[in-house]
Amino acid sequence: MVIFHFLLCQPEDNHIFRTLGKGVREIYPPAADPLHEMKNTGIVRSGVCPYIQKTAGKSGKENQKGETAMRNIKIAGIVIFCFLLFGCGAVSVIMPQKTHSDLENRRLEQKPELSLQALLSGEYQRHYETYLTDQMFLRDRWVNLAAGMELLAGRKEINGVYIGKDGYLLEAYVPSDYEPARTEENISLLAGFLNYAVRTYGNKHVTCMMVPSKAWALPQKLPAFASVHDVADTITALEKQLEYPRILLNEEQTMRDHQQEYIYFRTDHHWTALGAYYAYCDWAEKTGHTVRPLEDYDRETAFTDFYGTTYNKAHIPVPADRVELFHDPAQQAIHVSIDQGDVESDSFYFRKEALEGFNRYNVFFSKNAANIEIHTTADTGKCLLVIKDSFANCFVPFLAEYYDKIIMTDCRYSKENVRKFLKSHPEITDVIVMYNVEKFMRDTNLRLLEEDAGTVEKFDLEDFMS
Repeated sequence: MVIFHFLLCQPEDNHIFRTLGKGVREIYPPAADPLHEMKNTGIVRSGVCPYIQKTAGKSGKENQKGETAMRNIKIAGIVIFCFLLFGCGAVSVIMPQKTHSDLENRRLEQKPELSLQALLSGEYQRHYETYLTDQMFLRDRWVNLAAGMELLAGRKEINGVYIGKDGYLLEAYVPSDYEPARTEENISLLAGFLNYAVRTYGNKHVTCMMVPSKAWALPQKLPAFASVHDVADTITALEKQLEYPRILLNEEQTMRDHQQEYIYFRTDHHWTALGAYYAYCDWAEKTGHTVRPLEDYDRETAFTDFYGTTYNKAHIPVPADRVELFHDPAQQAIHVSIDQGDVESDSFYFRKEALEGFNRYNVFFSKNAANIEIHTTADTGKCLLVIKDSFANCFVPFLAEYYDKIIMTDCRYSKENVRKFLKSHPEITDVIVMYNVEKFMRDTNLRLLEEDAGTVEKFDLEDFMS
């Protein structure tokens, strides 16, 4: 207790501090009275440490009161903790189960079924623990609180997301996120398909566009000392296996040339319509198409409250994103059919569907789908097949003026062999393959590009939610 009191003291000079420190060490001989020893050695003097003089002479009753108050505080803390733990747990069990978290953009664990086998193996306990965690009362509030505490602690990376500059949240990809064998196989599968497409349609009618991740495209937004997984070797390896390497468009430099503009969402992994426009310009220039100037488009801000996938991982308070749509005044009537007529529309943009959940990016074609067909009045006699991931959703509208028909297929949802699909659609004249590089490296569905591909070997939930 005396040492604790000493630490609270503010000595008048360094000499007194050294003397007091020495005195404290000397006042603990067996059966010695610390206060008596301090007085005898001249440590306690008027004006040096009045707090020690005051507290060291307290009566036993006063000390007992202080100990009682401290004990009551500890008991109150334990009671509050138990109430939060068991009270929230009980409410969570009583309340209806949630199947999906919009905040985290993932499916929540449901109550597991009890069986003797699951109980003995421990599987039931594991699933039940996850179920309680996922269904916790006010769970979203606790998730936000935990993220806020990590931010206050000075963390620059939370749950695989860098806290970047200007409110940007950037994916922190690391080498362990990738399987080298998977990446090598995907490179071989894509290169083989592109070589087949070039032999079928000609090198002027086939393009492969690789889109960089936000962290790779916007290095100026990264926090200091952040490391980014280098994907250059993947691009180089793909290029080496192509019979016509010039069909490969690496959009890394295009994006970096415009990184001071709003080309990627701050809180989502996708690029914005403006970013897609600059990629369209690169494609048009290198394929001999006329580029439509930016000022020719009517630009509409559809939403200003978008929080996307990277926000859902980190839950860091940053400004919401805005979602912009590009309208071509010269565009004639179009018709969009999704999944063989499951959804029909006369517009590229689906505002109602985008408002149904958190994902405002769904304004572009409403969702990812196995097959999307777009019919235009371009009257060019051309038909385009786009093999793509979700980055193509806000890119394809820029192509409508060049093709009478555009077919979009996503191997994550389709089970149809792409080469067989090409043979069954003789109207196709051109092919574009578009992938985000990091997503391409981890894709598990590219065997559909083979000559004799079967069904998809496994369903990737992360791809489904992206």
